[in-house]
Amino acid sequence: MKIAVVVGEFNREVTEKLEAGALEVLKLRKVKHVYVSLVPGAYEIPLIAKAYLDKGVDAVIALGAVIRGETTHYDYVCSSVERGCSQLQLEYKKPVVFGVLTTENEEQAFDRVGGKHGHKGMDAADVAIRMVEELKKIKKLKK
Repeated sequence: MKIAVVVGEFNREVTEKLEAGALEVLKLRKVKHVYVSLVPGAYEIPLIAKAYLDKGVDAVIALGAVIRGETTHYDYVCSSVERGCSQLQLEYKKPVVFGVLTTENEEQAFDRVGGKHGHKGMDAADVAIRMVEELKKIKKLKK
């Protein structure tokens, strides 16, 4: 299994925790081929995800943190990243797991990286592995 992890550096204090959680799960689940790329922010994730899919990875885990500010920039970034990841997933027929936090404030973000709402980085890695396994089962079905 080959899995790429693409991490936005913006709000790095949050995204480094997402990354660490995802990598911990991938290591525990013995995924041997893990590739990590850091990109400036969440907006840049789909381009690098596409590059990894072009190279034949089985799944991409998109990790980032978009925290609402005072302008509408938040809405555009969230929509763009979600749309990009969704389109890639359908185009390539491979999982592009959306582990991008979209929160109203930092407290909500930290609650989702080991706080009271679990660890979304770990969850994203679990989802990636499960989806790759499920797709492999479906490919074995006869038409």
